[in-house]
Amino acid sequence: MASQPMTYDVVVVGAGPVGSAAASACAGLGLKTLCIEEHGTIGYPVQCAGLLSNAAFAECRVSDRSVLNRISGARVLSAKGSGILVDAKKTKALVVDRGALDREMAEHAAHDGAEYLLRTSVCGIRDNTLLTRGIHREQPISFKMLIAADGPRSTIARLLGMQRAKVFLAGIQEDILHQGDPGFVELYPDAAPGFFGWAIPTAPGRARVGLCARTHAHEHFAAFIKKFSSSSVHLVTGTLPLGVMPKTYAHRTLFVGDAAGFAKPTSGGGIYTGVRSARHAAAVAAEACARNRFDDAGLSGYERRWKADFGNELALGFRLFEMRQHMSGQDVDDLIRALNTPDLLQTIEEFGDMDRPSALVKKLLLRPGILRLFKPLMQAGLRSLF
Repeated sequence: MASQPMTYDVVVVGAGPVGSAAASACAGLGLKTLCIEEHGTIGYPVQCAGLLSNAAFAECRVSDRSVLNRISGARVLSAKGSGILVDAKKTKALVVDRGALDREMAEHAAHDGAEYLLRTSVCGIRDNTLLTRGIHREQPISFKMLIAADGPRSTIARLLGMQRAKVFLAGIQEDILHQGDPGFVELYPDAAPGFFGWAIPTAPGRARVGLCARTHAHEHFAAFIKKFSSSSVHLVTGTLPLGVMPKTYAHRTLFVGDAAGFAKPTSGGGIYTGVRSARHAAAVAAEACARNRFDDAGLSGYERRWKADFGNELALGFRLFEMRQHMSGQDVDDLIRALNTPDLLQTIEEFGDMDRPSALVKKLLLRPGILRLFKPLMQAGLRSLF
C-alpha cells in the first residue's frame, strides 16, 4: 500500500547553510516548512574552505561558537617571486568549523518551526510531489513551493531539466600542519591555471591548503601541496559552480546558493550570496502561497530580487574570471608588482570587499598603471560592465 503524501507549504532540499537559511525564513513567515537532507548528519561531509567575510558570517545569524580563527589580511605570492601583503589591521574574515556552523543554523531553523528529515534523497518529481527514498523507505512529499538548495550538482535541476551553471571547477583541500602567520590567508594565483590556490590558517600551526581547477585538479594539487608540510590531517574534494544558471525559477521551484550557480567567481565563496538568495526565495514563496499563484510569471520576482541585490557583482566577477583565463604567469606577476605600492595597498585595504568587489575594481582601473595591464582584456568586453 502506497504511503500517503506528507503535505507542506514549502519543501527545502538541502540542509547546508543556504537550505537552513531558507527553511528558517519560510517558517518565520508562517509557512509549514520541511527541509530534507540526503546525509545522516547535518554539516557532513564538509566541502568548503570555511573562510567567511564578516558580512557573510553576519548573514548566517549564529553565535561565535563555530569560529576557529580571525583573519585581518592576505599575502598574494606569485610563482615568479613577487608578492604583496594586504593588512587591514582589523578582522576582515572568519575561519569557521563548517560542520558546527551548519548545525547551529539548522537548530535555529528548527526553533523557528521548520521540520527536518535526514537520510532522505529525492528520486523524482511528479507535479507538485517529491518522490523520496531514505530512512522512511519510499515517501511522497507534497508541496506548494520547492526551494532547491541541493548544491552544485543539484538533483532538482536535473530532474526538472534546467540549464546549469556555465563552469564547474574541481576543488581539493587538505587540513595540514603548517607554521604560518595565523592572521593572514596566503593566496597562490599560479597554483592552478585560471583560478588560484590558498592556505587558510585555522589555528596556530594548522592550515587548510587547497585549490580549484577546471581540469587536472589532482595533478595541480599534488604539485602545489609540496610547498607545505606532508602531515595531512584531513582531505576533502568538492565542486564549485561559476556563472549563474540562465533561469533560477520554474515549475514551482526556486534555485538558491550553489544550485543556482551563485558562488562568487572572484573567490569561490558562496555563503553570502547563497544565504541572501535563500531569504529572497522565502519572501517570494510566501507571496506565492498567500496569492495561491505558482506559475512562472508569479515567481519571476525572485530573479528580480536577487539581481537587484547582487546580480551585478556576480556578472562582474564572472567577467573577471573569464579575463583570468587569458592571463599568463607573467601577466599575474606584473599585476602583483603593479599593485605593490603604498597608495594602491591602502586603496585595497580601504575598499576591498570579498562579497562586493566592484567598488575596488573600479578604483583600481582608474590607475594608469593598472589600466595599462588590463587594456587588451578590457577591449574584449569588460568595459561594458562600467
